[in-house]
This record gives sequence, C-alpha cells and structure tokens, in this order.
Amino acid sequence: VQLQASGGGLVQAGGSLRLSCAASGRTFGYYVMGWFRQAPGKEREFVTSIVRNRGNTDYADSVKGRFTVSRDNAKNTVYLQMNSLKPEDTAVYYCALSTSSYSSRLAGSYAYWGQGTQVTVSS
Repeated sequence: VQLQASGGGLVQAGGSLRLSCAASGRTFGYYVMGWFRQAPGKEREFVTSIVRNRGNTDYADSVKGRFTVSRDNAKNTVYLQMNSLKPEDTAVYYCALSTSSYSSRLAGSYAYWGQGTQVTVSS
C-alpha cells in the first residue's frame, strides 16, 4: 500500500487548506484512514480518522468543529478540510492507513504511512 499526501502550504491564521491522501497498491476493502501531525519538538499526535466503509469519524478535541474528514471510496482518497486555521496547527501532517475496521487514535495501529505534507499557519 502506498499513500500519497498533498495539499499542504502556507496560509494566514483564519484561512483554510484541504489535504488529500490517495491510497494505491494493494488496498483493502475495509480500512481506517487517519491523519496525524507533528510539530517541531513535539510528539506525533492524532488529528482525525475515518472508517472507509461506514464513514464513522473521530476528531481530536483541538480540531473538532474546524476540521472535516471525508472520503471518496471510488478513488481510495481521503480529504482533510481545515478551516479557521491557527498558528498552533502548524505541523507536518501525515496520513496513515490501518487495516482494522475500527478507528484508533494510536499511531501504532496504523501500518502504512504517507510521506507527510507541511502546513504552516502564520499569525
């Protein structure tokens, strides 16, 4: 499985960005896609996840109400719409895929990772 993340960039506080993560290769009929982020000097943290088949979503409290995760199953692509961005959202964002049918906030539950895309929010 290969994951290709894209859509990062530089935006002012209050702005929006949309990240995409396309899965290719031996994808599974069921999986969970997660988004994590890592800021300089900090540990990687869970942002959100979505279950491919059922569409169930989970959000970290820090992004709830501002970020929205969605999927296009036909394209094996997951999107992360980020609105009302804050400087503290600045980080490298990673998409990750778990072959479980249940979502998880633990990075160790995800076997496949994308290369990361930089999001920088200026104040």
